[in-house]
Amino acid sequence: MWQMYSFFCCSCGGNTAAANCGGERECDDDDAWAGEDGGKGGGGVVGAAARRLSWAQVEAMTGGFTSAVVGEGGFSTVYLARISGALAAVKVHRSSERLHRVFRQELDALLRLRHPHIVRLLAFCDQQEEEVLVLEFAANGNLHERLHGGGKGSGAMPWARRVTVALQVARALEYLHDRCEPAVVHGDVKASNVLLDASMSAKLCDFGSSRMGFSAAVRAPRSSAPRHTMLGSPGYVDPHYIRSGMVTKKSDVYSFGVLLLELLTGMEAFCAAEGRLLTAVLAPRLKPAGAAVHDARMLVDERLGSAYDAGEAAAVAAVAAACVGENPTLRPSMADVVRSLEAISAVDGRSDGGNMKL
Repeated sequence: MWQMYSFFCCSCGGNTAAANCGGERECDDDDAWAGEDGGKGGGGVVGAAARRLSWAQVEAMTGGFTSAVVGEGGFSTVYLARISGALAAVKVHRSSERLHRVFRQELDALLRLRHPHIVRLLAFCDQQEEEVLVLEFAANGNLHERLHGGGKGSGAMPWARRVTVALQVARALEYLHDRCEPAVVHGDVKASNVLLDASMSAKLCDFGSSRMGFSAAVRAPRSSAPRHTMLGSPGYVDPHYIRSGMVTKKSDVYSFGVLLLELLTGMEAFCAAEGRLLTAVLAPRLKPAGAAVHDARMLVDERLGSAYDAGEAAAVAAVAAACVGENPTLRPSMADVVRSLEAISAVDGRSDGGNMKL
């Protein structure tokens, strides 16, 4: 997967900042607005109409691809640029048939989506084999870096911010599942796919694994297929999906439950060095009836000390336990999760400021 630096990352990012944003170029061609392809879609009109850029415009805004490279991986290179005066990340996909499908999936999804907690598509270019997405800038990196180190800032993420971020991501997923037509399954919910903007608000990103409509409940290729066809990331993948090959909304619910456990405990979803799954470590304390409530104090990230509300922690643990339940039919919907998290946030009057109607 592609790699980005700490201020804008939709995968496993690095640590290098670009405070002065040196070398970014400007694109402000009023003739570059997308037409019908940037029009109406699932649940609303595209935010400020994503632009369709020519390849020449992409070259101009990146200085012939000499502007600051803020991320690079096997499948894409990401450049820092400006568009209409705003900082942006220019993601240039490598050329291949499979990556073309990933690009089209992500582009088709982002053209249809408009939500305050989903990363905004500013522009795109599909004129060349190397296809381009221009995405909004996220000043505070991604949630994985914030929780597990390597990102901007110091110290543990405060408890109140963790609850707020959880609610914001839940609202984004509820929007995808229930308020888009056709419905969208994200397919790769994880901490590194949650960006944090300048105000520390969450932005769900990376829709290359997303599924829409009838394709949102499809059977995955069997084990004889290449491993990269599997949806999701280690530690977050729904075991029912692995067994059945069926990806549904409840697959996203499971991944979100893992994300909740990550926010609660401060532990990574998957430790490659130890081959450890967070869900397996916590299973003894989450499976028995009522255990999530009784064990909540033992689950909370020790870096928080006593700077958290024990009742809220117990409620978050209970929601997470329901989300990662083995039987997908018994898992809550994302609408149920949002209601539960809103009740937790309402206890002390917190609001994420992003519950806008769309």
